[in-house]
Amino acid sequence: MKQIGVGILGFGTVGAGVADGLLRNRETFAKRLGVDVVLRKVADLDIERDRGVAVPREILTTDAMAAIDDPEVQIVVELIGGTGIAKKLILAAIERGKNVVTANKKLLSESGREIFEAAAKAGVDIYFGAAVGGGIPIIRSLREGLAGNEIESMKGILNGTCNYILTRMIKEGAAFADVLKDAQKLGFAEADPTLDIDGWDTAHKASILASLAYSIPVDPHAIEVKGIRNLSSVDVVYADKLGYSVKLLAQIDRVGSQVAVGVHPTLIPKGHMLAAVNGVFNAVMVHGDLSGDLLFYGRGAGRAPTASTVVGDIGDIARNLTGGGARYKSAIRYDNEQTLSVMPVGEVRSEFYVRCMVQDRCGAFGRIGVMFGQHDVSIKMATSHEFLKGYEEEGVIPVVIRTHMAKTGDVEAAVSDIEQLDIVKGRPVVMRMVKEQG
Repeated sequence: MKQIGVGILGFGTVGAGVADGLLRNRETFAKRLGVDVVLRKVADLDIERDRGVAVPREILTTDAMAAIDDPEVQIVVELIGGTGIAKKLILAAIERGKNVVTANKKLLSESGREIFEAAAKAGVDIYFGAAVGGGIPIIRSLREGLAGNEIESMKGILNGTCNYILTRMIKEGAAFADVLKDAQKLGFAEADPTLDIDGWDTAHKASILASLAYSIPVDPHAIEVKGIRNLSSVDVVYADKLGYSVKLLAQIDRVGSQVAVGVHPTLIPKGHMLAAVNGVFNAVMVHGDLSGDLLFYGRGAGRAPTASTVVGDIGDIARNLTGGGARYKSAIRYDNEQTLSVMPVGEVRSEFYVRCMVQDRCGAFGRIGVMFGQHDVSIKMATSHEFLKGYEEEGVIPVVIRTHMAKTGDVEAAVSDIEQLDIVKGRPVVMRMVKEQG
């Protein structure tokens, strides 16, 4: 039986899980694939700390290039993360004719084109199934199972940290800062949670999904990205009373010759399938022209789920190397650049939730309505109903407005003008809304 050697760069949580999976399931892998996948090298700056995996001492190294240059290593698995040394090592592996597996969403979202073009030139595969959704097979499904579909839209809850925080805020009415501290104590949030709570982790994943689905480059810095750092529990309560749950949502839509992409705290109807995705779980809803709605659900991070996807990618490449599969199907291609483009942020359309703190004066709401009208934003509903009571300040009441479909730029312009009114206290809160399913 032919042997395929694997070298792992990065022996952290996921790296240890991948090493454990390859060592423990080697025989099962061989039976299923018809090829013997052998762990040849594991590289990390710290090879002394116990990871709970019995890796043979002789394959441990502190020199990543030793793993890349090993003639018995055909597949290099990059699990270091970041965009510095990880990029250099991936490009070095590709240059040496090594196939690559990575879970590095930030690197692929920002430098994917360079990496995929280098891989194509070198005639090697690069697989990245764990870069989005951890153990959820969304990348594989878009690349293979849905290859015959025109993808009309995708909506994703792609960050477990944010989803855990929002779930607690919804269920308990707890403040964001308090739940974040709990999440850090429980290990659900990093000591520095910036990438998660400011939406950039989700944005990197959204850019990969959009690039894969539509074959165009999607720069995460060219889309609107809003996190949950400044989300008030007041708005979570209001949303609940209106029949909605608040989720940090990646939204991707094909609109004619453009693709709208964004990441925002979003009101989702409680009857929608994504509203039921709670805790640290992730989910992606894909709508294809042939498939209709499909929901992919599971743990979006963690040692075992992510390692499962990485090991699956290793298996695909091993099968390819032994002639059992097509080569290069893993790469994101950029074939539609001449016919599709990313929609400018201001042109993206949605329904919106707007909360203003307004002085309790006669005619106050009329003045706000005029501002919306001047910017072509139609109001669908407005309320300062009983369920909003208890959140008033002296002489100031909360008013919640729901708009019809409107352009983001028009809503932002209207809100900027409303903020300047002498009857409005502070910056109005703006969130997008998702329609009911069906």
